[in-house]
Amino acid sequence: MRRRRAVTLPALYPRRALVVGFVLALAVGPVALAPAPDPTPTPAATTPAGDRGTQLYLEQCASCHGVQGQGSQQGPSLVGVGPAAVDFQLSTGRMPVSHEVSQARRREPVFSADDISALVDHVASFGGGGPRIPRVAPGDVVSGRDLFAANCAPCHGAAGSGAVLTNGWSAPPLYDASATQIAEAVRVGPGLMPAFPGQVLTDQQVDDLTSYVRRLRTERLDPGGNPLGRLGPLAEGLLAWLAVLLLLVAGVRWLGRRAAE
Repeated sequence: MRRRRAVTLPALYPRRALVVGFVLALAVGPVALAPAPDPTPTPAATTPAGDRGTQLYLEQCASCHGVQGQGSQQGPSLVGVGPAAVDFQLSTGRMPVSHEVSQARRREPVFSADDISALVDHVASFGGGGPRIPRVAPGDVVSGRDLFAANCAPCHGAAGSGAVLTNGWSAPPLYDASATQIAEAVRVGPGLMPAFPGQVLTDQQVDDLTSYVRRLRTERLDPGGNPLGRLGPLAEGLLAWLAVLLLLVAGVRWLGRRAAE
């Protein structure tokens, strides 16, 4: 019994060592001998020119207005608003906003002119029509003055300097608006402002009104003198009479003092 064990065990261990080594060679060999794969460079994210508006909309607008412009609790629907409304809000810097506000204020545009055009085209793809971006031509300033007095001055002021409205709203000053932005606001009616479609104001009347509003901007930059904040003829006249009255009182007192001496 002891002699058989002494002969058998040395014979078995080399076989097991050979079998284990063969298995390890099969398992490890292909991994060790296989060449390491070449690192594949990650392709750079590129956006075709036609999808620029889609990319910008998804990044800046979809969270509030919905992926398809259907609107949400944070923003109204954009279906059917028209290119003029989108261009007005973007070109005046009122959109996009970082948080929900009752009335967005004018500021520097966030997007370039090309990006605004791409966004306008993308929102227009939602359908529904809406006012197009108007092409403004020089108009009659006299006719525009009458239209402004009847339709705009009650809110924006006789001089276009703006005014405070109800519930925290305000009619903004018109001096920084471009001709296209003025015509867009007339057609779209942003905020509390009513819209004036073609049945109410013709294209020629819009041109006249735009020319007069642009004239207000040049009058605001009067050389010399003090415009007194362009408060209007009544307030400025009262201030002038007050100044004259003070001068008269001062003159009378000076004459009385001289007579006493």
